[in-house]
This record gives sequence, structure tokens and C-alpha cells, in this order.
Amino acid sequence: MKVHIGGYVLILALTASVILQQPELVTGQARVPAMFVLGDSLVDAGNNNFLQTVARANFLPYGIDMNYQPTGRFSNGLTFIDLLARLLEIPSPPPFADPTTSGNRILQGVNYASAAAGILDVSGYNYGGRFSLNQQMVNLETTLSQLRTMMSPQNFTDYLARSLVVLVFGSNDYINNYLMPNLYDSSIRFRPPDFANLLLSQYARQLLTLYSLGLRKIFIPGVAPLGCIPNQRARGISPPDRCVDSVNQILGTFNQGLKSLVDQLNQRSPGAIYVYGNTYSAIGDILNNPAAYGFSVVDRACCGIGRNQGQITCLPLQTPCPNRNQYVFWDAFHPTQTANSILARRAFYGPPSDAYPVNVQQMTLLH
Repeated sequence: MKVHIGGYVLILALTASVILQQPELVTGQARVPAMFVLGDSLVDAGNNNFLQTVARANFLPYGIDMNYQPTGRFSNGLTFIDLLARLLEIPSPPPFADPTTSGNRILQGVNYASAAAGILDVSGYNYGGRFSLNQQMVNLETTLSQLRTMMSPQNFTDYLARSLVVLVFGSNDYINNYLMPNLYDSSIRFRPPDFANLLLSQYARQLLTLYSLGLRKIFIPGVAPLGCIPNQRARGISPPDRCVDSVNQILGTFNQGLKSLVDQLNQRSPGAIYVYGNTYSAIGDILNNPAAYGFSVVDRACCGIGRNQGQITCLPLQTPCPNRNQYVFWDAFHPTQTANSILARRAFYGPPSDAYPVNVQQMTLLH
């Protein structure tokens, strides 16, 4: 049964204006000294273990496929960032909130991502403590201040210019804000396009701040088709074999706007490369063609309770599905390691329809 994800089509082309604005492409091995990660639970490496919050994953069966070691990652195994780090041949960056993330441990990057975090400070407050985008930027500047003392000024400038920054935001501004009218008034105050523009204006300010800090390689995945995650399917407002089209459709302005923002940032930021990751299309392709990727289950979670195993997300010591590599979704909200692996490879190697205007591998070869 073909899964209809609704929404929109992004026409991705490498425009001449972007090419002319970008740094020179050089040959050779990817040269990324560090990766700095800001985002939400899709890429949290354990920061929320150190916060007062119910948005935690430091218990089994999370981590079941990491030698039964739950780390705070919202996955059965590795996250998108862990897998991207492998492709970059660098260690996956440690969580900022871990007291041991100091000294030489920060030289190859730090992960600031926090489950329930949004672009807006208020998003996700229903879960308790979290580092919002704004707070993660403050935390990043703390790390950069430490790094500045660990190398010469010229080496520090070169280090920042060659480092990769990944930002994964937006999901919680919808799931844990706009789509929760009983707790948030945003859907009353803003029409979907206006809310998307609010998010984009806040996001743009911090993306420009990264440039002012000296960072030059910035990868920004868009939001996935949230109407297809088990949490949204479990609402029971769409047919059993369909995603919630009304949810997917409101994401169009945000994703299209983020891609346009990337063009604008590239044109006004000499020496930098901002890249948009088309997560919506990549997940949509998996959902529409699951067998081609080895999946047999697209509409319910491997670990969860209720309709689509998505009404209540994975609970401590719950027995998950045994065939995890055949599931797209691990719990009510997050992909399995297998799905994350596909997303990482498409971001790293993919054509402009996956990563625009260049892919992550190409980004790392620019200087």
C-alpha cells in the first residue's frame, strides 16, 4: 500500500548565484577537524540525562543495539549524527552537559542537542527542562571560548572555518507547540504560514550568529513529514494506511522557506557554505518505497503502546520488536538506526534533491 505523504514538491537546482558565492572546491580527503551539533531528540547524545525533564532515553530498551547500553540517545542504536561522524571519520561529539566533556575531549566537537528543544524557547516546555536553540547557542559560545585558549589565533580561525556545524530543529515547534492547542496558543495566534515565518526569522538570526562566530560550514536539515510518525498516526484522524495529510501540509512553508533561507545566507556570507537537508523528501521516499530500502513496517513503532504503537512512546524495560531493521520508526517519534543510516548516507553522498546546493561530503572539501 503506497503511503501518501501529501505536502509539496521541492524543485532543487544548483543556481549560478550560489556557485559564484561559494568557496573553492578542492580535491582530497574530507578535512573536518570537529563537528558541533545543535538540535533536538533526533540528535541528542545524552544532554537530557543531566536535566530535570521527562524527555529522557537513558534506559533500556533505548540503546539495545549499542550493546544494551542506553546513553540518552532516542534510538535503538546510533543516531543520524553518530552515523554522519562515521562517514566523516571523526568521533561522534560528546554531550555538552556531561561533566567529562572538557579539555581535549572538546577538540573534535561537542553535541549540544536536547530532547524537546525547539527554535522557540517555549516549545517543549510540557516535558520540563531542555536546552532551546537560544540556550544551545550560549553553550556553543562557552565551548568556543574554551577552545580559543587551546590554540593560536590563526589556528583557531582555520579550525572554525573547517569545522562542520549541524542544526536539527523544527519538529518540536510543531509536535510540542503548534499541534498541541490544549497547551499552546500558537495555532490560535498564527496561521500555518505565519508560524513558519516566525520560526524562520528566529532561526535566521542564530544561523547568522554562527557566521559571526567564525563558523563556515553549516548543515541544516528540514523537518520530516511529521504526519507520518506513529505519534501523529495514533491520533486516529486519518485512514489506517495514510499519514495525517493536514499535518504534513502545514510544514511546506517552513521547509521551502528554510531552503530559500539557505540561498540568502550563501549570497550574503562570503566564504561560507550553508546547506539544506531535504529530510522531508528522504523520509517520504522511504515511506513510499519501503521494500526498496529493506523495510516492511512503516506505520507503527517498534517500541510503544496503543494505536500504531504510538499513543505512548517506548517505556522502560518494554520489549521492543525483534526485527528492528525492518521498521522505519523506533518509537512514537524517532527513526530506527537503520533509517538513520539511510538519512546520513543521503546527506553525505546525495544529489541536490537530498542536500542543497551541495552534499556534506562536498561541503567538507570546500575551503
